[in-house]
Amino acid sequence: MNATPDASTTPAQSPTFELELKVRDYECDMDHVVNNAVYLNYLEHARHELLETRGLKFGELSRRGISLVVTRVEIDYKGSLVSGDTFVVRTTLRRQGRIRFLFDQTIHRRADDRLMLKAVVTGTALNAKGRPEFPPEIEQAFG
Repeated sequence: MNATPDASTTPAQSPTFELELKVRDYECDMDHVVNNAVYLNYLEHARHELLETRGLKFGELSRRGISLVVTRVEIDYKGSLVSGDTFVVRTTLRRQGRIRFLFDQTIHRRADDRLMLKAVVTGTALNAKGRPEFPPEIEQAFG
């Protein structure tokens, strides 16, 4: 696993974060390609790694009653990874309004940089009462 921030930026968007992973045999379905649901795990792992680079740890937030939750996922599948493929998940983070954040994510096969998946994941932070709340460290990480 290789995680590196990339220098590319766009207005109102964070630098691109990259996480390199490899497809494992058990992630493939009967057609010998990565099962569609497994891509959600790849995307989530990359989001967690990105947030950790910004000082946000899910366990610590949870102990304080703060939950980072996904409210919507939009995915366009463009190709299929197979067992042994090395790939990179590229993630950028941006705010949408006062209580939402979006992760723009892509998965590219390393061998030829082919786009395999494009996704937009929407989320928010909830306090112990289930209401949207952005504590200072979240504001700073998403700022």
